[in-house]
Amino acid sequence: MASSKKTALAHARTDGEDRLIEADELLAGLQVRCGGELPGTVAIPELLALVRKSRQYGLRLARLVGALDGDERVEAWVEIAPYSQNGQTGCDIAVASWQASPLPPESDQVAARRRLEIDRATAELSARLDPGQRLLTVEADAADLREAATAMRAGIGKPWTQFVELVQNNHRQPMHWRLLDGARCTVTGSQREWTVSLVPLGRPMAGSAGFELYLVADRPLIRVKAAQVAPSPLVDRRIGRELSPVLRKPIARIIANAETIRSRLAGPLGDEYSQYAADIASAGQHLLSLLDDLADLEVVESEGFSTAPDRIDLMDIVKRATGILGVRARERQITLEIEGGTAPVLAIGEFRRALQVLLNLIGNAIHYSPKGSTVSISLSSAGSESFATVADSGPGLSREQQDAVFRKFERLGRSGDGGSGLGLYISRKLALAMGGDLTVSSKEGEGARFTLALPALEDRRTKPR
Repeated sequence: MASSKKTALAHARTDGEDRLIEADELLAGLQVRCGGELPGTVAIPELLALVRKSRQYGLRLARLVGALDGDERVEAWVEIAPYSQNGQTGCDIAVASWQASPLPPESDQVAARRRLEIDRATAELSARLDPGQRLLTVEADAADLREAATAMRAGIGKPWTQFVELVQNNHRQPMHWRLLDGARCTVTGSQREWTVSLVPLGRPMAGSAGFELYLVADRPLIRVKAAQVAPSPLVDRRIGRELSPVLRKPIARIIANAETIRSRLAGPLGDEYSQYAADIASAGQHLLSLLDDLADLEVVESEGFSTAPDRIDLMDIVKRATGILGVRARERQITLEIEGGTAPVLAIGEFRRALQVLLNLIGNAIHYSPKGSTVSISLSSAGSESFATVADSGPGLSREQQDAVFRKFERLGRSGDGGSGLGLYISRKLALAMGGDLTVSSKEGEGARFTLALPALEDRRTKPR
């Protein structure tokens, strides 16, 4: 590998962190056009890999590297030699040949694949759907998608289109997936507009094995600097803040694949293996719920946590919660019944947080009630408070259990129910933050009644029931 400075077209030098610190125009220009800086980490991927290998192993290397430069593809023969001088390490780079040629026209198939990869990389909500476009798993990280993601996760088994508003949609429902791919939509809780990307799975019929759904925003979300959070002695904050986004995607993929196997979309399967897949999917859903709880725990225990008070209608929130949980209730043959009329029950609170509390209470009631029973929700106002009470027909709670039920990580000895022991603790924290409270009354063998109390609107309260 003998290339002198006289014959080389360009020279460059990197430091011990693989940053380009010196470069002739040929390499310096390509570095900038590839999105890098000078000085800055080598931005040409193939060249960076060679520089790193040469530096780490002390090897002299000569290779042909390629890079995209606008509408051209560049191929260059580079010779790389590691150096160590005065305690500094890095690599010397010499470019012995350089050839640029126009990129060939991109085929429709390649263009579609490239667009899909861009959508996957930039999507802020992703979901796996069955062949009927019903939700199997949902993953969302953006703050303005939390309300929609919560509703979608609680509405697993429902068509995803029930949770968005399609823009300028005059087509009959249900729509073919080709009409939905590329459509624009809005999402409750978000001020941004979203583009739908639907990827059909399965052959020979597209969509026979379900779909991947991606929502891509029209603009980035304006991020607000997070408040300083005091660490909890019981929970490492990194779990909610750092590990949750990392773990969500692989867990969601496990659930989606398990559901594909369970529903035999990938081909015939024995009943016992289908049940195994169902168990895997159920365990994955439990892990996702646990991540949600840990993230919420971080929020409610942060110093200075508060809610955004507003006028809310508890009747409207209860209707939404029962609609979201309707599929789960029907699967357990449980009836959700809203007692009394449908008149508004006005209160002061944060809509999203009140919905979160009632989803937890009604979800628990469904879980612990026997099949064929009824979960009733009643609403009322009295004095300066408005109330929403969820009553189930489950085994009930002893006095000792009632005293402990709102404690953190308290599961009342139920080691096999899949709960985290955080739902009621977080719900009561939220109720208190809204100026209200969450209480329980129960007798063993007679079910339990959980009551959310919030400040009432003094000018428009309903009469006590």
